[in-house]
Amino acid sequence: MKATIRQILADVARLDVSVDALDDQADLYEAGLSSLATVHVMLAIENAFNIEIPDAMLTRQLFRSVNSLAAAAEQLRQQQEAA
Repeated sequence: MKATIRQILADVARLDVSVDALDDQADLYEAGLSSLATVHVMLAIENAFNIEIPDAMLTRQLFRSVNSLAAAAEQLRQQQEAA
């Protein structure tokens, strides 16, 4: 899952640094993530994992790091499977 998220970031986030240079806890905003890019990241994650991120989860904290994105995607996948 984290590999997919990293690929999405590399493809659409337009970070100031290479995704490969960041660890999973690195602050993506400090790496250059913009508010516009978060929309592209959100849409790509929804498509990649066949999930829908609810509005209540769309906070700056969600997009803070690879870890936070992976945790949210996993949580939503589990909820979807349980439903």
